[in-house]
Amino acid sequence: MIDTRTAPYAALLLRLALGVLFIAHAGLKIFVFTPSGTASYFGSLGLPGWLAYVTIVWELAGAAALILGIWPRLAAIALVPILLGTIVTVHGPAGFFFTNANGGWEFPAFWIVGLLAAALIGDGAYSLRPTPFRLTAR
Repeated sequence: MIDTRTAPYAALLLRLALGVLFIAHAGLKIFVFTPSGTASYFGSLGLPGWLAYVTIVWELAGAAALILGIWPRLAAIALVPILLGTIVTVHGPAGFFFTNANGGWEFPAFWIVGLLAAALIGDGAYSLRPTPFRLTAR
């Protein structure tokens, strides 16, 4: 049974946690690795360097949407490809456990589950704008 009194706050907590994680990762790319360094790293993976800039903007926009509750369900789904990309290009070959060299795919996969849960659970409390679609069970 779902507690309808507290479920919206659970969705809010999940949105905030996921959004803060994306801000942290975009910040790492901006302030530690620098955007040009991140572009060089993407290039070393065989990806186009410009994709690093798109990724940084996508992470920041998605984080803002999640935190503010602006189309949060759609934002959660839109952020999944970034994490799938990290699994395919970097973390997948390193094995499952994130403690492995180069980090395994354990954390990005769990992060995807969190995003999917956020998309399924709903906008949550203090959402500035609900998503244009509803997932309902019949």
